[in-house]
Amino acid sequence: MTTVDQRHRTTPPAPRRRSRRDEILEIAVGLFASRGYHGVSMDDIGSAAGVTGPALYHHFAGKEAMLVAALIPVSESLLQGGQERVARHPDDAEAALADLIDFHVDFALANPAVIALHLHELDRLPEDPRRQIRKLQRLYVEEWVAVLSRVRPELPAPEARVLAHAAFGLMNSTPFLGGEVDRVRRAALLRDATIHALTGH
Repeated sequence: MTTVDQRHRTTPPAPRRRSRRDEILEIAVGLFASRGYHGVSMDDIGSAAGVTGPALYHHFAGKEAMLVAALIPVSESLLQGGQERVARHPDDAEAALADLIDFHVDFALANPAVIALHLHELDRLPEDPRRQIRKLQRLYVEEWVAVLSRVRPELPAPEARVLAHAAFGLMNSTPFLGGEVDRVRRAALLRDATIHALTGH
């Protein structure tokens, strides 16, 4: 006789194993961010990833495809994550704003290379994916504008939009931050600076 019914034991799902494609893309993003898009060749990426030319092209058609694969999912996940955090606080705009700030600061600290890539290389993309990314960005900004307009109803929407973009400038400064300050303290400083920029206190 056993004291625990084995049929009712549950185990958390195993985390998704990173694919070789994911690994190659991360290496490419890091190289693009540090050397610039034009400063990196497919041979450079293959060498850093330990992949031969034909195997590399099995995963990506070229550098442009890597750039698209890096930037579009990020923009999609930012929009989805922002919408989810706003939805958590339908009756508390200040809590929604704090949640949005936490969300974006965490993203910015975890992904400085992606931010650098976006800041410097977005215009390298063809028109269609570039337009798609811009649209996702605008929708994400409007999530912030809507929440900020509830926190500060005296602000016209265009002014709230200016403040939202200024806040992104603060939070997206992570590619330029050194390691002198530990991550927890950097997060706290970025959160405090952002909430002050948006609300004035």
